Amino acid sequence: MSKILSKLKKEFLALLPPTIFFFVALHIVAFIRVLMLKGTGISPLGSVSIAVAALILGKAVLLADMLPAINRFPHKPLIYNVAWKTLIYLVMSALIHYIERLIEFWRQAGSLVAGNEKLLSEMVWPHFWAIQIILFVLIAIYCTMHELVRVIGREKVLRIFFGLMPMPQV
Repeated sequence: MSKILSKLKKEFLALLPPTIFFFVALHIVAFIRVLMLKGTGISPLGSVSIAVAALILGKAVLLADMLPAINRFPHKPLIYNVAWKTLIYLVMSALIHYIERLIEFWRQAGSLVAGNEKLLSEMVWPHFWAIQIILFVLIAIYCTMHELVRVIGREKVLRIFFGLMPMPQV
């Protein structure tokens, strides 16, 4: 039983950083979306939806990190892995963003095909791309920090950013 609790604790602690990051990042995106949609009658996501999305993205990042293809360049300069992971996560975020909108239009139109046609004709593409640009920057920051922590080590990064962390005993 102790082994199971230890494993659950380890998984939970691994899930916290990406989930917290995406929780904050998605709230930033939601705030910007509220500002962009002001006066259009379209309702943005609520905090609960954002929290669920952050949990899903946090777990997706952990699962993706287990795939051999995600860490393709472990012995090259960090920019290789940062760029590769940013590209993968950005494509996934674009799909999630599009599907999120598609579900709304599907409900309105009554069928998937009609909803997709309505979405393509009514979507405000500059808003979509603005959100994608914001997500790109946030994902790039996440991937950069994740790779730095992987190379430098968690304790050293905490000591660099927050100080007063005890030096490891050799």
